[in-house]
Amino acid sequence: MNNYAIRFNKTRGQPGRGTIDHAWRVFENGKEYLFKNLKITVPIKSEKDVNGVDYNIVCEGFLNIDRATSTATIMAEQTALSNLTVKNNVAHTM
Repeated sequence: MNNYAIRFNKTRGQPGRGTIDHAWRVFENGKEYLFKNLKITVPIKSEKDVNGVDYNIVCEGFLNIDRATSTATIMAEQTALSNLTVKNNVAHTM
């Protein structure tokens, strides 16, 4: 299983931060992905970020990426992952 931290993308629409529709920042073991949609089917909890101001949703599971809808699904069972485009050390979906 992988560890996930999910945050709202406060910089969406800015250069290198996805379109205005890329509302979710999903960190899988520290690697950041940007998505328009998010589904979580495992238990979650919240925690303060290391900066002590912002909050994360955190959980464990496996990430399934639907590139056609830019949807991240975090689930208990592992499935095949889609290929991603990486730009500026951030993986982007369509």
